[in-house]
Amino acid sequence: MNAIELNHIHKSFGGFAIQDLSLTVPSGTICGLVGENGAGKSTTIRLALGALRPDSGAAAVLGTDVSSPAFTGVKEDVGVVLDEAYFPETLNALQVGKILASTYRQWEQGTYESYLDRFSLPVRKPFKDFSRGMKMKLAITAALSHRPKLLVLDEATSGLDPIVRDEVLEIFNEFTREEDHSILISSHIVSDLEKLCDYIAFLHQGRLLFCQEKDRLLEDYGVFVGTAEQAQSLLPEAVVGREARDYGGVRALVKRGMVPETLALERPTVEEIILFIVKGENRR
Repeated sequence: MNAIELNHIHKSFGGFAIQDLSLTVPSGTICGLVGENGAGKSTTIRLALGALRPDSGAAAVLGTDVSSPAFTGVKEDVGVVLDEAYFPETLNALQVGKILASTYRQWEQGTYESYLDRFSLPVRKPFKDFSRGMKMKLAITAALSHRPKLLVLDEATSGLDPIVRDEVLEIFNEFTREEDHSILISSHIVSDLEKLCDYIAFLHQGRLLFCQEKDRLLEDYGVFVGTAEQAQSLLPEAVVGREARDYGGVRALVKRGMVPETLALERPTVEEIILFIVKGENRR
């Protein structure tokens, strides 16, 4: 069973549209959703959770159509952290826990308190006095404390300092050690996703340009660095995107399988692959 299945989703908002989006997150994996501001990442997440109805297409989570009445029961198995944390401002972390304990049938108070301690969150400080980072850590704590099988995270590491971000990524890794646990996470911090994810999905202007295993993605592409004359020897269809460098040099993302093995290529990062693909799209 797949954790998330989006099949040929279309959704229009005035001048913007999600176009024919098909995306699968296999059970037991972590999928990173990448894209520029306004690419449609948050919209995709809302469609996957049934918070938005598509104009056409279908979405399923944990094997259940999100538009069906049965999805109400499945929501118990989904932990969600959006780009802003929403708790009553006057409540402290202990009071938030009491409310959530009466909301979720599978609430684990011990797990909640353990994460509060692990994140060094103050238990009696009002939520309104939390920093953005503290608010996000409380939201992550809540999402992990009702035995979810799927975490859906929209910019969940935003506002966290690098040390805490690294700790949060380790917690997400721990979560998916259970073979039926899965994560869909969007982030502007592509290096975090490269470190964490099994799959990378890239949205650009409402279109999914690729969704591929991260390791395969890094194997399929290479970075050529050389002169403009050397670049001319490359097959045009092998070059995904390029940029000029000082003194007539060229740096280009190429498809490894379409260039001679004798040509030395650098290993790209996921961020470089994405940036070069966008440059190639913009030249069309």
